[in-house]
This record gives sequence, C-alpha cells and structure tokens, in this order.
Amino acid sequence: MHETLIEGKRLKLRRAHAGDLNYIMTLQYAPENLKFIAPFDEDYQRAIIESDGSERLDVIIEELDTGAAAGYFMLRKLDSPCAEFTHVIIGRKGLGYGREALNLLLEWTFKVRKYHRVWIDCKEYNSIALHLYESLGFVREGVLREILLTDGVYENLIVLGMLNREYNARRES
Repeated sequence: MHETLIEGKRLKLRRAHAGDLNYIMTLQYAPENLKFIAPFDEDYQRAIIESDGSERLDVIIEELDTGAAAGYFMLRKLDSPCAEFTHVIIGRKGLGYGREALNLLLEWTFKVRKYHRVWIDCKEYNSIALHLYESLGFVREGVLREILLTDGVYENLIVLGMLNREYNARRES
C-alpha cells in the first residue's frame, strides 16, 4: 500500500513510489506541459522518490474510483515552515482535477502539516495556472525577472504565496 496524504471526493494525493517514475517523467516532458515548467532529470526525480520525504516529496494525484494517476506535484522546503509547491502538472485535463488537487494539497499543508506559508512560482504567460492559483487565494508577491532560460529566451516567473491565516480565513467565510 502506498502512503496516502489526503483524500477528497474524487481524488487522493499519495506519495510517489519507484513505479511512478516513468509517469512523472512522461508528464514533465509532454509538449503541452514542457512549455510551462523546467523539467528535472530522472536521477533527480529518483532521488526524491527514494528520500525520506522530509525535505522534498513527489506526490501523485490519483482518481479514487479508478486508481489511475491524474497528475503530480513536487513539494520542496518541507523541512521549513514555508513549503514550496512546484511542478503542478495535471495529466487528466479539463475535469477540474487541478482545482480539487490543489485544494487537497492546501488542506494537507495547512491543516495536517501546519505550515505557516506555502508558495509557488509560475511562468508569466501561464494565464490559466495564474488564474487558478489566485482563485484559490494565492497572492502575487513579486516577479523574478528573466530568471529562467528556456530555448535561448529568458523568462519571468510570478511568485505567489499564501499564509496559514489567509487559508483559514477563506475556509471560514
């Protein structure tokens, strides 16, 4: 049995295992995803999966009814009070899984793990992701100007964050 972090109505988030490595790599390098992320190599991903999960964690989004993988997240800085969400990749697009999975991840980080702050960065032109993050309560905190070199072009990253009190206030309203 694989370690489940949290379950929702349609999805669960579970820790990735070695059998998920090919799925993670396929998602990262799919043309529709590659333009929005900076992929990591297989050795880096394997090291995360084989780690104790105290600092970094690969998380698989899984459908409850079928057990099929529907996407993945990478979490970093788990050994600090301020966790980072990265590589938010939905494999089954158009079903609302991104919103549901991020809500589950926020619940896990703030209610279960008790983090003070979470943050994420996003390429400036990824308007769909930026809209989703802001609709969930993430606040734009700044721009990392020309920080990422992609195909010979420097790109900006938008940094968004959420504090535990902001998360709790949204849940209470």
